[in-house]
Parts: sequence; structure tokens; C-alpha cells
Amino acid sequence: MKTKVEIKKLDPRAIIPTYGTEFSAGADIYALLDEPLTINPGETKLIHTGLAMAIPEGLVGLNFARSGMATKRGLAPANKVGVIDSDYRGEVMVALHNHGDVPQTIENGERVAQMVFVPYYAAEFELRDELSETLRGEGGFGSTGWK
Repeated sequence: MKTKVEIKKLDPRAIIPTYGTEFSAGADIYALLDEPLTINPGETKLIHTGLAMAIPEGLVGLNFARSGMATKRGLAPANKVGVIDSDYRGEVMVALHNHGDVPQTIENGERVAQMVFVPYYAAEFELRDELSETLRGEGGFGSTGWK
């Protein structure tokens, strides 16, 4: 299933997102840098993409880590998942955090995240004095066991 997403280059050097394979869920998002950018251990830097999008109403763009970058270099979005709402028209940026113990350098044109477009429901909150009962009830963190 495909949907059209309007995209605008805010900088002529920006790279339009691409899919690595025919059935990839995430479109690769590319860094737009004037010079290489080093992210020290424990540090977060905002990575420009030079792109703005008009995501269709009813969809959200979710920026996830690229698995190779996260496992091999310790680099992943600082907020774990970046949320790009359908009414946002500013530059898409990636807050990249270095979870590793050595500095990592990002180059211009490097793939720094992957965006997945997902439908969502907006909630209508209804205040109630009581909620329906379930077997789990109020059991929270770890309440269903470890194995």
C-alpha cells in the first residue's frame, strides 16, 4: 500500500528519502551538513535534512533508528522515536544521540534515520467515575511475569 507525501527541498543539496528495498517499511532519511559533524559519547546533536513534508491527514511520520547505525556505532534518535505530525511544515530534523563510548562522525549525505508512515486515531477523552474490570486490573510494570 502506498500514499503520496508532498515534500519540499529547503536546500537544493537535500536528498529525498529512499527505500532500501521494495518492501522496506522505513524510508531512509539523509543528513544535510556543511561539514562532518562529530557526536561525542553521551551527546545529542540535531541533524538537518533540508526537507519539509506535507504528511497526509490521518498519518504520522515516525523516525526510527537505523539498525546498523544503532548496533554498530551506538547512534540512535535521542527521543527514541521522532514524531512528525501531519500539520507540521517545518524542517524534518533528527536528534541523534551517541550511546557509545567513542566519538562518532556523521558525514553529509549519510543515512541517519528511517521514517515509517503510520495511520493513527485521535482520542476523544471521556471522563468516567469507574472503568471496566479486566483480569490484569491495576497490575503495572512487570506484573505479568518475566518469562
